[in-house]
Amino acid sequence: MSKKVAIVTDSTAYIPDALVEEHNLTVLPLEVIWGEETYKDGIDILPQEFYTRLQTAKVMPSTSQVTIPGMQAAFERLVAEDYDVLGVFLSNKLSGTINSAVQGKAAMQSGQEHIHIFDSETTAMAMGFQALTVARAAQDGATIADCLALAEKVRDNTGLYFAVDTLEFLHRGGRIGGAKRLIGSAMKVKPILSIQDGSVASIESVRTKRKAHARVLDIIAEEIGDRGPISIATLQANALEDASALVALAQERLDIKEVVLSQVSPVIGTHVGPGTVGLAYMAGI
Repeated sequence: MSKKVAIVTDSTAYIPDALVEEHNLTVLPLEVIWGEETYKDGIDILPQEFYTRLQTAKVMPSTSQVTIPGMQAAFERLVAEDYDVLGVFLSNKLSGTINSAVQGKAAMQSGQEHIHIFDSETTAMAMGFQALTVARAAQDGATIADCLALAEKVRDNTGLYFAVDTLEFLHRGGRIGGAKRLIGSAMKVKPILSIQDGSVASIESVRTKRKAHARVLDIIAEEIGDRGPISIATLQANALEDASALVALAQERLDIKEVVLSQVSPVIGTHVGPGTVGLAYMAGI
């Protein structure tokens, strides 16, 4: 008889707590380092508190991957509970979290053969949909082989697009140069970004916030085409009203099966900044 399967993911998915509990997910926190203090993402520092503090901070926060001991402890606990484990983590090109998972697995005294590590090649709820879908299948009795095959299928059918309110935070995090930041600020453009092949990609720039949000939906609708069913999730950094308006537009336009209202975790918020709004989708699954 095959083992039950447990799904582990990381805090940058920002899957709502009710869904984490319902589908027996294990969520491991990345870390936010702010001055002398280190916070566990979504545990010691929550989004609202984080964005309020970020507005006036003299010292900018930085981020760090899930720790190796944290990975090892989670894997050992689940193996001891007689699970096969599938870890679905944010893109290896965005974080060292997968490297922590590999090292955490290697540090186990036994049971490594029950640990399987999967690169979502994305983050936020584009990764969250991968973890959730596989967790639901596992609850229905899917084997580890089934879950790995499904994770690949879901990864091929998810996407993420978002508009940042300012280029300042991407500049501070070393994602863009100063000249581009100054031009963007002077022209008041709202860049639309995506995660493509595991990395942040600049898609286009739009002149106003409202147009940028509408364009995010246009791009996603084009990408989904006639694939169904459709799941949509918000991606918002202290911008619930704008994100809710965008979801309402999406629901008018697309035949959506599931809507997940998700925030951007402080770890991702450090890099994109407050006011960021976008959508993650899963289609055809």
